[in-house]
Amino acid sequence: MTLIEVEVVKALRAPVEPAFVRGVLNRASKVSEVAARLPEDRAVVAVRITSAEELRELNRRYAGEDHTTDVLSFAGEDAHVGDIAISWPAVLEQARAGGHDERAELATLLVHGFLHLLGWDHATPQANKEMWRLTHLALGRRRSG
Repeated sequence: MTLIEVEVVKALRAPVEPAFVRGVLNRASKVSEVAARLPEDRAVVAVRITSAEELRELNRRYAGEDHTTDVLSFAGEDAHVGDIAISWPAVLEQARAGGHDERAELATLLVHGFLHLLGWDHATPQANKEMWRLTHLALGRRRSG
């Protein structure tokens, strides 16, 4: 089983413990489909929790899209699987809109970003369905509907 090392940087004040972030990604790494795509022995993921403005700038610079977003993933190589940047204001807004707590929203975005790092996307309805299936598995949630 691959050991996941998670580096957490909080670029703004957010009541998030690095241990929570590490726990979410470690649970996700145990899903068989996810584990199969991880490098053997060791994997490193960097997570940055930051502002909407920084996500907008990263999105503009690296994706050519001039708008804010909730999560961005940047693939790495070898043991460094990649980097995940998450907008804390988006976490708060989406949690409120979805009627759930901030930790649940953050966990969903972490897994979403992690799946992107490992090659999943949501470009087609079938790919989107698979990403959600894996997200629910990683978070230990039952699918509704």
